[in-house]
Amino acid sequence: MLRVMKKKNIDKSGSMTIAQNRRARYEYIVEEEFEAGLALQGWEVKSLRAGKANISDSYVVLRNGAAYLFGATITPLNVASSHTVCEPMRTRKLLLNQRELDSLFGRVNREGYTVVALSMYWKNAWSKIKIGVAKGKKDHDKREDLKNREWRLDRARIMKSANR
Repeated sequence: MLRVMKKKNIDKSGSMTIAQNRRARYEYIVEEEFEAGLALQGWEVKSLRAGKANISDSYVVLRNGAAYLFGATITPLNVASSHTVCEPMRTRKLLLNQRELDSLFGRVNREGYTVVALSMYWKNAWSKIKIGVAKGKKDHDKREDLKNREWRLDRARIMKSANR
């Protein structure tokens, strides 16, 4: 008897998502996105494979010509090695090209933007983080986004009932 194995449906944009910062798109208008690598320790990679990451309160700090992820929590596994010190909230260096770093420094220093973490995912065997150059939304912008989202839902319901 032959068994047919189905391939897993993998998203082409970045394969498997580890963590998302959904609040970032609600609080900020994201104007430009960058993909950055993360400088991680061994226990952090194991924890990421288990899905124990939270980037909801994280942001990017730019100092000394480098970018650092601040506020991201990677919870250590219970079976982690006893001879390593696991610090869940440590600041992690982001791996970016010099051109990307210069662009980030220019936008943040001159134009008053901030850099926030949007999502963390696996790309092949490497953990990547998508960061965005963003500007804070005002309350009326948030209300308008809610109104547009509700209208899209209502429009989908109307179209669905009209097709029946």
